Amino acid sequence: MTHKVEWIDGGREPRCEPNPNFPEGRDIRIGADTSCIVALPYPAKRCGVYIITCEACGVKTGVTTAGRPDDPRSVEIPCERGPRQ
Repeated sequence: MTHKVEWIDGGREPRCEPNPNFPEGRDIRIGADTSCIVALPYPAKRCGVYIITCEACGVKTGVTTAGRPDDPRSVEIPCERGPRQ
């Protein structure tokens, strides 16, 4: 599957300390019977949001970033086309 990943800069730096339980990022699972795992650019520059679009089935989702070690490094998104990739 091909996914488009776009990061939208929120224009600000984080205000809170990162979660020490995730020093190397988090893997986000949106949840579905059929899904695709998409690697995200890590770490993010600062506060913002990744918009992930599946170019095969059109599913679109977003995950926020804060420019910290506990930011998402991947996201598992629902897919309309078949088994996990």
